[in-house]
Amino acid sequence: MLIIPSPLIFGTFVKRYKRFFADIVLDDGAEITAHCPNPGAMLGVLEPGNKVVVTKSDNPARKLGYTWQYVHADGTWIGVNTHLTNEIVADALARKMIPEFSDYTSITREVKYGINSRIDFLLSKDGFPPCYLEIKNVHLKRNSIAQFPDCVTARGAKHMAELSAIRQQGARCVVLYLVQRGDCTEFSIAADIDPAYAKASIAAKASGVEMLAFACEMLRSNDAADAIVLREMKIISEQ
Repeated sequence: MLIIPSPLIFGTFVKRYKRFFADIVLDDGAEITAHCPNPGAMLGVLEPGNKVVVTKSDNPARKLGYTWQYVHADGTWIGVNTHLTNEIVADALARKMIPEFSDYTSITREVKYGINSRIDFLLSKDGFPPCYLEIKNVHLKRNSIAQFPDCVTARGAKHMAELSAIRQQGARCVVLYLVQRGDCTEFSIAADIDPAYAKASIAAKASGVEMLAFACEMLRSNDAADAIVLREMKIISEQ
């Protein structure tokens, strides 16, 4: 369980623009522009009038003091901060919350591999092959199924090819899709949105790259903190 200590500030979404800017009206009436830490298309969550949650930074050097964290859509809270994704997984790994990785004794972040790439986590243990763990943030839901990606991702397809190559060298390779919403029980690749990524994921799976998906259950404790727990999901074959 990851606890987010920053006070949660509630408001209403107005619009997103230039990818990283979001205009929001706070519940106290203040109109702000918050940093949108999500470069994707954000399909299904950009409806004006949606309730949102932001946090405020005390760093005076920041151009935008507020960061957009959650949006309420489809009757549930959805995490939009892609930077939080790796922090959730890091916390889960440290707490041994993910059984598939509980045997590893060393966790290293942002390790260079492939061609100008970095793996999110490199897990190791004496006597075990190294485990390259790539994390993908997911928020898109269609027909009750969580899906990735929500836009074309050439970088994602590149990662799949590089993981396949590392797997052929004897390493363990895993892609973990972290779904920042708790209202889905199944996950699949959105092949219609990015056929190239779907093809790359099929090839990676055939080479031995493992695929996992976990949903985030957002548990409100009070207005000053939020708790996140993980639940493993069924992956529907992308073939």
